[in-house]
Amino acid sequence: MVVSIVGCGWFGMHFAGALVARGHQVKGSTTSENKLPALAERGIEPFLIHIRSEELSVTPSFFYCDVLVITIPPRASVTPAGEYQATITRIAALAKQYKVPNVIFISSTAVFSDLNGHVQEDTLPTPESDSGKTLLSVEHTLQAETAFTTTIVRFGGLVGPGRDPGRFFAGKKDVANGQAPVNLIHQDDCTGLCQAILETKAFGGIVHGCAPDHPSRQAFYRNASIRAGLEEPTFVDELTHWKIVEGAQTQSRLVYRYHVDDWLAWLNRP
Repeated sequence: MVVSIVGCGWFGMHFAGALVARGHQVKGSTTSENKLPALAERGIEPFLIHIRSEELSVTPSFFYCDVLVITIPPRASVTPAGEYQATITRIAALAKQYKVPNVIFISSTAVFSDLNGHVQEDTLPTPESDSGKTLLSVEHTLQAETAFTTTIVRFGGLVGPGRDPGRFFAGKKDVANGQAPVNLIHQDDCTGLCQAILETKAFGGIVHGCAPDHPSRQAFYRNASIRAGLEEPTFVDELTHWKIVEGAQTQSRLVYRYHVDDWLAWLNRP
C-alpha cells in the first residue's frame, strides 16, 4: 500500500516509520528543507511541500497514493483558523485532482466540550475552544467531499516520547477540578489504530483514539510528576466539568486492543 503523510511531526513521523517497517511505501511531506534527510534516513520518500495560499508548491507524485493522511494540527498562536481551514481545503482539492481514493484526517477529542457525560463516535460535537471549532469545521468539509472517502480520527491527549505528562502540572498548586477523568492516548496506540484502519481497510466514518482507562487527573498527574522526578502538584478535590471519551465502536470495528489501557500501571512500570 502507498501511503502519503502530510505533516511528519510527533505522530506523523512515528506512524510513517511503523508503516515502512511493515513494508508499505511511505511518502512524507515537510515544509522545512532541513528535515528532508531525516525522512529519507527512515526509509520515507521525502517531499518539500508548501500549501499555504501565498506559496502553493507541490509535487504531483506525492499525491499518487492509496491513502493520504493529513496530520497537521491547528495552532492558533501560529496559524489563524481561517488560514488553517483554507490549507486543508487546498489539500482536499489536490486529493480530488490527483484522484486519491482515501483520506485520513487526524482530528482531536477537543471537538467535544466538557458536557459532564460520556461521548461516543456518534455523539454530536459541541466544541467550546477555538481549536475544537476549527477542527469540527474541517471535519465537515472533508466529510462532504464525494471524490474520496474520509476517515476522521479523533485523538485524546497525547502521551509518549517527547510528551511526558509529568511536566504538565509539575509544581503547580491547587489545580482545579482534580476529580475530572483524563482522556489520553499513547503514541504507540495512535499508530496502532491507524495501522488497523489500513490493514482492515476500514475507511470512512469516525474513529475515537482514546484509551479506555480514565483515572482522575489528580491521581494521574501526581503519579506522572513523581515518576518524572518533578515536584508533585496539588489539586482541588472536586469534580466540576468533565467528559469521558469512549471508543467502543472503534475497538469493535477495528478489533483493536490498546497497548496502554491502564495508566497508573503504565506510570508504575519498571
